[in-house]
Amino acid sequence: MSKLVPPHGGGSLKPLLLPSIERGPALKRAQGLKKVPMTSRETSDVIMLAMGAYTPLDGFMGKADWQGVCAEMKMANGIFWPIPITLSTDEALAGSISVGEEVALVDGETGAIMATLEVSEKYAIDRAFESQHVYRTTDPKHPGVAKVLEQGAVNLGGRVSALSEGVYPDKYKRLYLRPAESRAAFAEKGWSRVAAFQTRNPMHRSHEHLVKIAVEVTDGVFIHQVLGKLKEGDIPAEVRTEAIDAMIAGYFVPGTVIQAGYPIEMRYAGPREALLHALIRQNFGCSHLIVGRDHAGVGSYYGPFDAQHIFDTLWPGALVTQPLKIDVTFYCKKCYGMATAKTCPHGTESQINISGTKQREMLSKGEPIPPEFSRPEVVEILRKYYASL
Repeated sequence: MSKLVPPHGGGSLKPLLLPSIERGPALKRAQGLKKVPMTSRETSDVIMLAMGAYTPLDGFMGKADWQGVCAEMKMANGIFWPIPITLSTDEALAGSISVGEEVALVDGETGAIMATLEVSEKYAIDRAFESQHVYRTTDPKHPGVAKVLEQGAVNLGGRVSALSEGVYPDKYKRLYLRPAESRAAFAEKGWSRVAAFQTRNPMHRSHEHLVKIAVEVTDGVFIHQVLGKLKEGDIPAEVRTEAIDAMIAGYFVPGTVIQAGYPIEMRYAGPREALLHALIRQNFGCSHLIVGRDHAGVGSYYGPFDAQHIFDTLWPGALVTQPLKIDVTFYCKKCYGMATAKTCPHGTESQINISGTKQREMLSKGEPIPPEFSRPEVVEILRKYYASL
């Protein structure tokens, strides 16, 4: 019997990817259905559904789930869920689709059929309602709100049958672990207390310090990087992977860390997204999520520790995976090492604050990266990447 945390909702994992033997006939049938083009985020969500990362969802949310999730972080069945997982389309296409009809869901960028949807509901979107509740703002400059404002006027709800995981399995190979596979890897190592570390950057010394704190109090750490669409200027996943591999090989005890990636597209919803990240990591088998400063935030929309505080507002049993709340980390010149405000008594004049944004700026300008910022093996890999641009 597994000692890992159960999947969200208390049941079994629910991957929606059809068995390989069924995919060919299903794809052939889907080619004759009405096509609903998806945004990159919706395509990402289909792949998350396919791999079981969104357990216990069986498709895109209907109106009652959408309203409940936005307003109370709770689906109609009472199960906790912090951010709506929805599929939108324009009024004209929605008007041509009947409830009960099966439609093909198409990657809007490649034209590939990703899934079929058995439409159970069509409902109008209240963009201001969703934006204010999920993102705490209706400011169109917020990237998550901008996505809400850009989407179609009607949501289609219903059961999804996934036909593809896109390019991810072939492109990322060993990095692309499904929840069932990460759970098997943890069980093989004998891990039960597993902390996840979310990243979309090559890891600098602050990131390394966060992970080492987690290694001290758990059986192991799951470094889980974002493989979905990121912001312009972010470093590609292949480069990140090489840099993180170098850091793990040089600065961690063998067998204490597993690196993997997953296909989510960031929403930058700050506190709500931290909750979604924890829920997803529960499905991957993680008992904890490392939550540092401004987790999944953007700009100045959220307080630096709002993503930690929101976990304290949940009702008992809402979520099994818990946050590892860690203070701001920095290099202290008097301590001669990495520290946090809880462990270092020295003032800000002794602190070197480490920023991924600052590191990217220095690399793009060809400036030297101090060893307090990043490990030399990591810097060498990043310099090669920037030199190739």
